[in-house]
Amino acid sequence: MSNWLMAGLLFTPLALATTSLLLNFRQGRALAWLGMVLQLLVSVGLWGLVKQEGGFYYSLAGWDAPLGIELRVDGLAVTFLLLTTLVASGCGIHAGIYLRPDKPWQRYFWPLYWFLWAGLNTVWIGGDLFNLYVGLELISLAAVGLVALGGQAEALRAALRYLLAALLGSMAYLLGVALIYGQFGTLSLAEVAHQVRLMGQAELMRPALVLMLVGLALKTALFPLHGWLPPAHGIAKSPVSALLSALVVKASFYIAARIWLETGEAVASQWMAQLIGALGAAAVIWGSWLAWCQPRLKQVVAYSSVAQIGYLFLLFPLTYGVDASVSLQAQQGITLQVISHALAKSAMFLAAGNLILAVGNNRVDALAGVSHFLPFSLFSFGLAGVSLMGLPPSGGFAAKWMLLQASMASGQWWWILVLVGGGLLSAAYVFRIYRASFLERDEKDHFYHPDRRLEVVAMLLAVASLGLGLAGSQVLSVMALPFEEVQ
Repeated sequence: MSNWLMAGLLFTPLALATTSLLLNFRQGRALAWLGMVLQLLVSVGLWGLVKQEGGFYYSLAGWDAPLGIELRVDGLAVTFLLLTTLVASGCGIHAGIYLRPDKPWQRYFWPLYWFLWAGLNTVWIGGDLFNLYVGLELISLAAVGLVALGGQAEALRAALRYLLAALLGSMAYLLGVALIYGQFGTLSLAEVAHQVRLMGQAELMRPALVLMLVGLALKTALFPLHGWLPPAHGIAKSPVSALLSALVVKASFYIAARIWLETGEAVASQWMAQLIGALGAAAVIWGSWLAWCQPRLKQVVAYSSVAQIGYLFLLFPLTYGVDASVSLQAQQGITLQVISHALAKSAMFLAAGNLILAVGNNRVDALAGVSHFLPFSLFSFGLAGVSLMGLPPSGGFAAKWMLLQASMASGQWWWILVLVGGGLLSAAYVFRIYRASFLERDEKDHFYHPDRRLEVVAMLLAVASLGLGLAGSQVLSVMALPFEEVQ
């Protein structure tokens, strides 16, 4: 059973990507919808298997590590596989309607989309550092191609800037991986962590950890390494922006978090953890302020991503040198924040794309009067904003509440100021969009009305981000599924 599920998880997206290269846009769209169903069945099947039998290591093609590729399937991996299926399917459905089949280069959306999905699946279940790198590179190259699909000179410039940042981040990460292999003779993250914790080799690991974290921070667009993100997310087509913000930047953070949680306590120091948290706090404040200042709607949402990414890096100070119960609470809060942000930001970018279609302009001041005639997309935008602000009953509220408790329990009260202040700043730029949309205009409907299906997709994702707060315990129970080291 596990063999079929793992084959479907890893090789189906690659097969769909290569097949889509031979098809036109409409044919690729039909194939993609079939692929979405298959990925849903595989993800749910893996969840059922892990729930019944516990997590497991899987050796690809029967070759055990270190010669073979080792994959780790546990509750956290299954959670992210299900999240990817939900968000990527929503973005794919939206793209199939939003993108224009008459533009010949748009057909390349589907192979890039499936290569991206294959890379994400690889990262969620990767068990060794090099294959995590392979998955991350597949994601980065596919994402750069998707940004370039905008077809404009500005889109190409943003894609090249993104490519340069991705390559620099990869070089730093790969150098760290090389140092680890030279020092420990293995690339298995579990084995490296075992040697570091039990054999007292923390000093050998520290330079590699710093290099890898810097490279992954660049790929995640942590302040002040975020310069590539707003141009790329702002100029890309809305379904692409949604994928990039919801899933792509999460992959590099996921790897950084796994490395930190496995080795950070033994290798890192208090000042390193606090420094990373301080950079996250600066990202929340600076990104929110720039989001408030932007004249273009998608740039508002793009800089909002810079701010929201900052919250994720509070994981590092809240899990270092604290009680196990506090660390667990912080991990759960950050995981809920990742999921909530993925759902909310994908909904917000898709809703923003619908609004831009309606008014024919990307400027915020062009939204005047849109609330009278297109309330559905505007409401989706607002629901997503509720989660970003951290208001109940959203997933953002549940995540920030857990982080507040972890901050108080660990005595790190200064992160509470970041969480509360960031929520207020999020409210400021979300309500700025609403204020612009409610300004009076003539009573005639000059707006283009997008396909209702585009609005429904954005609404469903926004409702999911709002309802996550009510279903948070069920999500965390999936994460907590037991892990048994079996082959």
